[in-house]
Amino acid sequence: MTIKKSALGKGLSALLESNDTDVTSNLSPAATGGVVGSIAQIPLEQIEPNPFQPRVDFDDTALGELAASIKEQGIIQPITVRKLGYDKYQIISGERRYKASKLGGLKTIPAYIRVANDQGMLEMAIVENIQRQDLNSLEVALSYKRLIDECGLTQEELSERLGKNRSTVTNFLRLLKLPPDIQASVRDGKISMGHARAILGVDDIDKQLYIYREILNKNLSVRDVELLARETGNKSTIKKKKEEMKDQLSFEFSKIQNILTSHFGAKIQLQRANNGSGKIVIPFSNDEDLNRVLELLNY
Repeated sequence: MTIKKSALGKGLSALLESNDTDVTSNLSPAATGGVVGSIAQIPLEQIEPNPFQPRVDFDDTALGELAASIKEQGIIQPITVRKLGYDKYQIISGERRYKASKLGGLKTIPAYIRVANDQGMLEMAIVENIQRQDLNSLEVALSYKRLIDECGLTQEELSERLGKNRSTVTNFLRLLKLPPDIQASVRDGKISMGHARAILGVDDIDKQLYIYREILNKNLSVRDVELLARETGNKSTIKKKKEEMKDQLSFEFSKIQNILTSHFGAKIQLQRANNGSGKIVIPFSNDEDLNRVLELLNY
């Protein structure tokens, strides 16, 4: 019987309850001041943010509302930190609560204290944030990319670790191939991930940006964008085939084009239509180069 590897998607609590991540299984109470492994009130000045925090943007209004609630009701759910050294801690999860507590003027915050290496920190922070469903699609994509780049995971391994389909992971990562303007709109919620995935149906960047502008100007639905992308892609393919056919020369004329290229020291374009008409294009880079070409033409 094959035992399936436990997935991070099952929850941050499963990781925190493991003896492998509990500092009490590694350090004695005397070495930690007797507070590690349980909920402790830790001074905010002794806590530093998580450098692996996947969330990039924190809404100021929402933070202000949370700060007011914390000031009135206190912290309902403790944050989770790891102990870095004497009176020094780093956030594993709960950075939004940490920021709101500072904004609300609190001096201490309740926290679980655990041990985690850097890879564990990154993994736990991603899972915590994704489970709260307040990361935008681009932040999720960037988080996945960091796991791949910094933890050396393949897409297959990443999908297993997160308990998600490989196609889901791939779709998020593909967002990072879009032009910066489109990525920013996904981040800011101006277009949905569905819109972005439809845009990815077209490879050409200029056409992607054209479709993106059409979405904003005409408030297109995802279905509309899928149709537009398909139509744009087909036109691009037809045009490309026509250009390829137009550029095809017989062996005889290809040989002539090569002779001219060698003679003028520039890439000559010989174009010929079926009726026998055509043109020869001789490129030049500057005035000096033009004079060189004219001398070769005995002008």
